[in-house]
Amino acid sequence: MSGASAQTQRVQYINANWAGGEEFDLLVVTEDGTRHVLPVSAPAFAALSATMREGVVHLFDAEAKTLIIGNLVGNWIPQDWSKAQTSAG
Repeated sequence: MSGASAQTQRVQYINANWAGGEEFDLLVVTEDGTRHVLPVSAPAFAALSATMREGVVHLFDAEAKTLIIGNLVGNWIPQDWSKAQTSAG
């Protein structure tokens, strides 16, 4: 995938924890079951929440600690994209 490292995987789950402060902790679980915790501000969480809709694909680049949000407009990344598929072929 252009601009992403070889460590990039599809996100299976995103959960948010909030303890009443100014930050949320996102728990990002990738397709291999690895859990990543990312601290985000409340405004960043609000913006991210808007991307959690049908047709949007979330990927996580563990090397760069970057959440990639695809298909905001159009369908460039297939809905069933998987690192396992790209590694095998």
